[in-house]
Amino acid sequence: MRLPEKIRAFSPSNAQEAADQELMLQHLARYDDLLTRENPVMHFTASAWVVAPDREQVLMVYHNIYRSWSWTGGHADGEEDLLSVALREVREETGLLDVRPLFSDIFSLEILGVNAHVKRGHHVSTHLHLNATFLLEADPAQPLRVKPDENSAVAWIPAAEVIERSSEPDMQVVYRKLMEKLRAFPFDH
Repeated sequence: MRLPEKIRAFSPSNAQEAADQELMLQHLARYDDLLTRENPVMHFTASAWVVAPDREQVLMVYHNIYRSWSWTGGHADGEEDLLSVALREVREETGLLDVRPLFSDIFSLEILGVNAHVKRGHHVSTHLHLNATFLLEADPAQPLRVKPDENSAVAWIPAAEVIERSSEPDMQVVYRKLMEKLRAFPFDH
């Protein structure tokens, strides 16, 4: 299934997801460069909400640019299969080797504002991430490692502490939504 169909098939859980889904579909119909950073105003990203089998822990990284505990994720960079992007980013950013999707559909949609910053010595202007989040699972007993150019720590955070560990108010809203969706998710899916 192509990306527009996957986004169209997504079932929003709230007004934010419904509005962002509609905007993503409008932008996909209008622009042909949203899978790459060639579009400096907006482009697709994929994030992973990685949980332990008991759902009591969430895997997070301490993000160097934002100086906050964060989910894993990254740019599509031309890849239309955003689940593959999310899996790749988890492996690259945490060192996890065995991580699996709890289901292959998009778990959550968000349009995220990214403030201007410097990355690898280059200025990145303010832009939007058209983000698809996937629900993944991994065993916390696996070894972890940091990716020094992106994060300075990787840890399993108790689910009850995820929101307070983030120092980004906008992301706290997203993480709260993800925790609520996780609690309501039918795991026989």
